[in-house]
Amino acid sequence: MALFGLIGKKLAPADLSILKTDMHSHFIPGIDDGAKTIHDSLELLRAMEDLGYQKVITTPHIMSDAYKNTPEIILGGLEKVREAAAKAGLKIKIDAAAEYYLDYDFERKLKEKNVLTFGDNYILFEMAFVNPPDNLYQFVFDMQTMGYKPILAHVERYGFWQHDYGKYEELASRGIILQMNINSVTGHYSAETKKAAQWLIDKDMISFVGSDCHHMGHIELIQKARTDKYLHKLLTSKRLLNATL
Repeated sequence: MALFGLIGKKLAPADLSILKTDMHSHFIPGIDDGAKTIHDSLELLRAMEDLGYQKVITTPHIMSDAYKNTPEIILGGLEKVREAAAKAGLKIKIDAAAEYYLDYDFERKLKEKNVLTFGDNYILFEMAFVNPPDNLYQFVFDMQTMGYKPILAHVERYGFWQHDYGKYEELASRGIILQMNINSVTGHYSAETKKAAQWLIDKDMISFVGSDCHHMGHIELIQKARTDKYLHKLLTSKRLLNATL
């Protein structure tokens, strides 16, 4: 009975302040599928501050066919958000990079070095959820050769790897840094995504954890995730690098 009580005991909400920095979000208004207005941006930033974050590195999508953002658009939006946040009395630090989609135009951006990075020359990228690009490892090699450190966004969400966990080890062996979304531990994306996230946490393969926050619904899910035992386990991992940013 005592053992059952221990197993079923609800954990206290995890202290997200130990992360210091969130490095994956969509807080610049009107340029992708995240915040729509500056009011949305401020509401989200205030919520992140309340969760204990000291800094966010917001990462708007850059996709050739959908979100044709440029460094100029993103950095211009960043300045507007910073100005509004300062007027609103927010203390949280706000920086920006991007979440690059591996498409036909990414190679050109890379060759021109017209990309936004953060931290130790990290570059965040994503790909289609249907199939990985045939030239994934060539893209990665090119980034590394140019001095960038590639981070694969929400690695646990790609369905084509969720039944072959050995692929995650192959990614890591290629020097790809793995990032996980906090809300994956809640089952928000899918049951299979939750299982993959748990496996990656058990194997201590996650280097960055991000909110991937687009709206207040994601904030509510983060609050739910704080009592999850796997998030607690991830936050004690010595591999996590969020606090170095």
